[in-house]
Amino acid sequence: MSDSTSFAPQTKAARHALIVQILGKERIHSQAELRDALVARGVSTTQATLSRDLVELRATKVRASGGTQVYAIPEAGAPGQVHGAVLSSGDDATAHTSARLARWCADLLVTAEWAGPQLVLRTPAGGAQLLASAVDDAMIPGVLGCIAGDDTVLVITRSQQTAADLAAHLLSLAEPAQRCPDRP
Repeated sequence: MSDSTSFAPQTKAARHALIVQILGKERIHSQAELRDALVARGVSTTQATLSRDLVELRATKVRASGGTQVYAIPEAGAPGQVHGAVLSSGDDATAHTSARLARWCADLLVTAEWAGPQLVLRTPAGGAQLLASAVDDAMIPGVLGCIAGDDTVLVITRSQQTAADLAAHLLSLAEPAQRCPDRP
């Protein structure tokens, strides 16, 4: 049982967000499995609506390890590229570092400090939205979400340890040694 409670409105946007979350965390082989996963989370929908949702989200079936086909959602900012990671309970931030997250940390992250389960990331003016979006898209276990201003990102995590580990990981991505060879 989780130590936190989550409430979501019964809107199309909330349903889409839940579908993205489910497909990012579980191996879903069919629309029937996806409908069951939604029902288990308190969201009931028709097969026709679910089919439209999958089209709107550009969900496609990809071959997972073991050869089975599962639904996946394209990564944000990379049309046609599919996020193939399926989270397991033992995953950490390193397993969910996308090229996009690594790039924005290297280019934008100035500082990372945490207090309890909250992490504050500082960027140059105008950079917070880009970095917050990359953290959200990485679907890092234990990260509940981000709020971005102009130069500050507030990352809410499930625990102080998650915040501390994430701060260390993001700062390591900002180190010059972690940059791609073709980048300054």
